[in-house]
Amino acid sequence: MYRLPSLLILLMGIFPIMAQSPHGAQLKMDCVKCHDPSGWTINYRTLQFDHDKTDYPLEGAHAQADCKQCHTTLVFNDPVAQDCVSCHADMHSQSVGNDCVRCHSTESWLVNDLTEVHEENGFPLIGAHNNLTCVECHTSENTLRFDRVGNDCISCHQDDYASTQNPNHQQAGYSTDCTECHNPLGFGWNSQSINHDFFPLTQGHNIQDCTQCHTTGNYADASPECVSCHQADYASTQDPNHQQAGFSTDCASCHTTNPGWSPANINHDFFPLTQGHNIQDCTQCHTNGTYAGLSPDCVTCHQEDYAGTQDPNHQTSGFSTDCVNCHTTNPGWSPATINHDFFPLTQGHNIQDCTQCHTNGTYAGLSPDCVTCHQDDYAATQDPNHATSGFSTDCVQCHTTNPGWSPANINHDFFPLTQGHNIQDCTQCHTNGTYAGLSPDCVTCHQDDYAATQNPNHTTSGFSNDCASCHSTNPGWSPATINHDFFPLTQGHNIQDCTQCHTNGTYAGLSPDCVTCHQDNYDQTSNPNHPAAGFPTDCASCHTTNPGWIPATFDHDQYFPIYSGKHRQGETWDSCVECHTDANNYAVFDCINCHRDAHNQNQGNIGCYECHPNGLK
Repeated sequence: MYRLPSLLILLMGIFPIMAQSPHGAQLKMDCVKCHDPSGWTINYRTLQFDHDKTDYPLEGAHAQADCKQCHTTLVFNDPVAQDCVSCHADMHSQSVGNDCVRCHSTESWLVNDLTEVHEENGFPLIGAHNNLTCVECHTSENTLRFDRVGNDCISCHQDDYASTQNPNHQQAGYSTDCTECHNPLGFGWNSQSINHDFFPLTQGHNIQDCTQCHTTGNYADASPECVSCHQADYASTQDPNHQQAGFSTDCASCHTTNPGWSPANINHDFFPLTQGHNIQDCTQCHTNGTYAGLSPDCVTCHQEDYAGTQDPNHQTSGFSTDCVNCHTTNPGWSPATINHDFFPLTQGHNIQDCTQCHTNGTYAGLSPDCVTCHQDDYAATQDPNHATSGFSTDCVQCHTTNPGWSPANINHDFFPLTQGHNIQDCTQCHTNGTYAGLSPDCVTCHQDDYAATQNPNHTTSGFSNDCASCHSTNPGWSPATINHDFFPLTQGHNIQDCTQCHTNGTYAGLSPDCVTCHQDNYDQTSNPNHPAAGFPTDCASCHTTNPGWIPATFDHDQYFPIYSGKHRQGETWDSCVECHTDANNYAVFDCINCHRDAHNQNQGNIGCYECHPNGLK
């Protein structure tokens, strides 16, 4: 009897260990957080599991749902679809999609934001559309099916469009987009918002009865051209007669839409009606009743004025018949402005009496040459005599239009009058009264100066008689600059006394050879003796122009290389006498003096040189 209780205790201890959770092995929660200890029922008031911390918070009616309605297997780690259609049957037969939250909330199935839904779909419920029930537009076999209707007006209003007779929309070719004429915010078909901008209905056109213009009942074929409605008005107008005058049938070119056609504005910009032309009676110009093709030329109306003018006589003067060349449209033709730019009337030419120049009454073809009017002035001028001097008859070369011909500016750029040449008395140069053809050569005026100059004597020295080659135009001929580039005067040659080189007063043909001046220096030099050594007389081959002849550079390699082989050991030979033992004769040299252990001393220097013509290498 004591074994039975012990067995029961053992079984009770083993059963909890072997029991399995129906919610899957991954759920580690204590059962009491969801279940009541008295049974497996769930008290949602004491439920401790927080579904808001998962990927799908429970809101609205979802918070009251039984877990088994979504988690049908009771294994909570199994994935559960979160889209509406997974739990909720589509009552709308797939006519509005499967996303319930587009219209519904989790609180209830009632739709509170139907207006916003339509705006999102591009068809706001405004005006009369806001008072309609859904089934009035979304017609189908049941009231829960909302097939897409389309946002175009004609989708619902085809019958309205087809049945409208005043006017007949189909015959008139009206657009099927009702909003072009009708206000979508209204509650009827009021058509006050017809867009007639392509033909503005202003003033006389602002009529309410469309049939006055659209007489055929067809609105699509009505022409916007004025003559479509106003042909009779055009034909019957007599003041002026539009047909005979050739006026345009486009009424808008002159008229506005004011009733009565008044005021009328004629675009006369092609011929501005200013001042004397600003007349109200058109027949004064359009005398024969013709308006189209009338010439804008002045002479068309003013031929008699042109022919009758005597001061001056326009015809005999050859004036242009284009009046605007001189006149404005001021009444009386005054003031008249003659465009005399081809011959500017400045200073002395600025005269008001035209006959002073146009002496014979002729204006056309008159020559602009100065001599035409000033031949007598030219011939009578004596200071200087223009005719004998050969001056040009083109007065503007020297004169301006100042009265009295003064000041006169002679263009002497071909021979600039600078410094010593800047003299006011022309006769100092033009001694014989001749101006034309005078030579610009210096010697023309300065032959005496050239011949009389003794320091140095230009003639015996053979100097050029082109004074500008050495002199500027400074008075006194000083300073004079001699171009000595053919023999640069540098360093020791830079001397101011020309006679030190040009000893005999001769400058032309003097030789540039050094020996010409330095023969004595060459002959007297003994260290080394230049003549005995056979040195060239071209001093520049060794010397620069430094005073004292130093430093001197002698190219020994042209005779005997001393900077190669063992001769190079010293790099520089400071003393010539090491080889040239005879200071008075550098033609003599001694190899044995240094090369005592040579092959055969008996052969002497010549023997070495025969085998070593280029030095000992």
